[in-house]
Amino acid sequence: MEKRLKILVLAIAASMSQLYAQSESGMILGLELEKKVNKQFSVGLEAGYRSRNDFKTTDRWSVGLNADYKLTKWLKADAGYTYLNTHFGEKITKSASKTKWRPSYWGPRHRFHASLGADYKVWSNLRVSLRERWQYTYRPEKSVERWKIDETLKTKSLDSDYVRESKGKHQLRSRLQVEWDQKHALLTPFANVEFYNTLAIEKIRYTFGTDIRISKQHSASLYYRFQDMRGSDAEDTDTDMHYFGAGYKFKF
Repeated sequence: MEKRLKILVLAIAASMSQLYAQSESGMILGLELEKKVNKQFSVGLEAGYRSRNDFKTTDRWSVGLNADYKLTKWLKADAGYTYLNTHFGEKITKSASKTKWRPSYWGPRHRFHASLGADYKVWSNLRVSLRERWQYTYRPEKSVERWKIDETLKTKSLDSDYVRESKGKHQLRSRLQVEWDQKHALLTPFANVEFYNTLAIEKIRYTFGTDIRISKQHSASLYYRFQDMRGSDAEDTDTDMHYFGAGYKFKF
């Protein structure tokens, strides 16, 4: 029995090691300010930072505005806009002896979203919530560097007229969350899973963490997130991601 248990533990460790080797790690930092206008309506300002490539490369930074309205005790709607300054990774295209290389570059994206969320305390302090969010992300047209390399002739030339065309993308994000919501508690542990859909599931995010109640106005959060890429897009990281996140929120 002990031998079988040891084999099982080693097999799980080996599979986890392989999963981590095929992925990257990054950090997510967030700051949120929220102003309650009345009992139903509030507005907010958000700022964020995200890294990749095992914390060595800045992936993007963002600022956004949002508003939410409480329709009923258990149903809430929200909408917002986010400006994302994104570090797009390099792209290499090969054909025979010729190669086209577009170096990495910084460029803007504009994101709009609208959501509808419902939550319900199913038992004691256990709260379950479901959020459906539509988002539209637009990347403007941009002139960037692209090099043409001929490996046979050993030549390299700059394609000075290359323009990366604009692109818009609609997505539906479906998130199911459970949390231990105990009144006046210091910690509120939570776990959620979120699906990114177009015509098929493109990625799944699994998040585990806790909110930390510092005072009535101040709160923080710490979490771990695994991002499982299913149908990678040119706008997204090609590898699976392990994120370690921290956030701070101030209500006034």
